[in-house]
Amino acid sequence: MAPYSSARDEFDAGNSAHKIMLDANENSFGGPIDASLARYPGGLRKQVLQRIANSKTLNPNQVFLGNGSDEAIDLLLRALVRPGQDNIIIMPPTYGMYAVQAQIQQAEIRSAWQNPDFSPNAEAVLRVTDQQSKLLFLCSPNNPTGTSLPESFILEMLEKFPGIVVLDEAYQEFSGKESWISRLHEFPNLVVLQTFSKAWGLAGIRLGMAFAHPFLIQVLNNIRYPYNVNTSTLQLALQALDNQQIVENQKQYIIQERERLAHALSSVKVVEKVYPSEANFLLVKVQNADALYQYLLQNGLVVRNRNKEPLCQNCLRITIGRPEENDQLLKSIQSFPNNWLPQKA
Repeated sequence: MAPYSSARDEFDAGNSAHKIMLDANENSFGGPIDASLARYPGGLRKQVLQRIANSKTLNPNQVFLGNGSDEAIDLLLRALVRPGQDNIIIMPPTYGMYAVQAQIQQAEIRSAWQNPDFSPNAEAVLRVTDQQSKLLFLCSPNNPTGTSLPESFILEMLEKFPGIVVLDEAYQEFSGKESWISRLHEFPNLVVLQTFSKAWGLAGIRLGMAFAHPFLIQVLNNIRYPYNVNTSTLQLALQALDNQQIVENQKQYIIQERERLAHALSSVKVVEKVYPSEANFLLVKVQNADALYQYLLQNGLVVRNRNKEPLCQNCLRITIGRPEENDQLLKSIQSFPNNWLPQKA
């Protein structure tokens, strides 16, 4: 399939500021906000691709930029999974969009549940795998558990799974482990997803990345929308890439707060277990997740209730906040009365 050829793809844009641009039916007067936004992104995308590729020691043709990692997930499904014929495999509990986007594609969703301690079950994955299994979604560190997958398990999947292994590393920066991007040259069946939404603190600009073999990256580029990443996002990404030390400092601070909060929560009466985490959140098992969730909400604290997720009964997922926010959370949980009932509206 040939990709759509946009106006800016048909020549080397170079420094378009010194050219009269009459090719893309834009508003040449500049619009009401910022004249630079009147133009389609053009060469800016190539700049960001090159910067990211350099930072990962890759070639730009191994990098895909999308509207969040969700776009890469969507395009992988559309490119590789035949509706009504093929299947994908997930390992619950895990990130919910894998299943949502598979349903949109009319793909069969097969589940290989994790063990009760949230360790992966290789036998369960291979048991539900067949020749119509096109994508295996692995999340490491996993959402909502915070656990990282063992290297041996990932290697086994890369060797035995017949389709593409998609390794979602949205929280990898908080784990201290090396990204599997460094091993892409070994495994042409590996796709690694990363994002600017977590450690980079740029969830609002919606920029995700997929790293893979150049052939697969070209397939994704063939079917993406033209200019799928907007100018403002690309400009802000370049600014962020110029300030990586700030990201590193904040990451270390979040990890310190994660350990402090985990230790403090483990001694709170209503808390039954704080699961080990290598992400920027904690999964916490409590005596009554629904009631505690409502109590925190009425005290101005919003966490994620994961009580209905597989293997996560009575669990809350708590993002690591600023020290004062974490202190307020602790204070509220410590004051939670066992017989508390939510107030009626």
